[in-house]
Amino acid sequence: MRHFVPTALKRQRQRQTVQKQAFISTVGRMGKRQLLLMSSSAVHGFGYLEHAESDLTSFLKHNSVQEVLFVPYALTDHDGYTERVGSVLRKLGFGCTGIHTAPDPVRAVQTAQAIYIGGGNTFLLLDTLYRRQLVGPIRERVLQHGVPYVGSSAGTNVATRTIQTTNDMPIVQPASFEALALVPFNINPHYLDPEPNGTHKGETRPERINQFHELNEAPVLGLAEGTALFVDGDRATLVGPQPAVPGTPYDARLFRKGEQSVLYKVGSDLSFLLRE
Repeated sequence: MRHFVPTALKRQRQRQTVQKQAFISTVGRMGKRQLLLMSSSAVHGFGYLEHAESDLTSFLKHNSVQEVLFVPYALTDHDGYTERVGSVLRKLGFGCTGIHTAPDPVRAVQTAQAIYIGGGNTFLLLDTLYRRQLVGPIRERVLQHGVPYVGSSAGTNVATRTIQTTNDMPIVQPASFEALALVPFNINPHYLDPEPNGTHKGETRPERINQFHELNEAPVLGLAEGTALFVDGDRATLVGPQPAVPGTPYDARLFRKGEQSVLYKVGSDLSFLLRE
């Protein structure tokens, strides 16, 4: 007896296959990929971005960055958001310009020393990137020219294959859920394991990710608050704040379709995910 697969599901699987093939083709000709994908900007026990200051400084200095192009599209107050992030970057010794102030945003991306996309609403962010025709130029600059990319929360979501594993509400409808595909898997920022003795009876984060895997194949890396994925070419390492807040779990949980999830601690080598 033939197994019936709905037409919509067939098309979705076909799109996923095409996207993966396109990513593999791009990786084959790209420069040295440099990514710092943070789960969040605000973390318990630290000031704004304070938990990431060491990693952020090392990352930008390693890539000889002096000026950062900040993309504030995940929030509506572009000036205020850029100033908040810029004040931290200036303290660390880097300049910061908001892409919203550029007469030609595409040209701004094409000449950027580094691109930093901040958090907020992932749907609003991706919708704006599509409307301003920035998805292709950003992907090209990062994958083919080795321009360093920093993402936080929503900015990390859009760095992955799709935004289908984000936590926030669809306040707008992007042209597509397909994102920058700087890595060949998905990420769930702000990841939380269920509380063993908690009273919450709604769906847990693992349950929601498993629902994603009912219809999708991509691995999903759940990044706990304070953690980040550092990608240097074909190597990926889980990093976290130093010094850490005692008792806080800075780790990541990897979900694969049809398999038990696996917990990884800070310092773990996750390079195998780049070869998915």
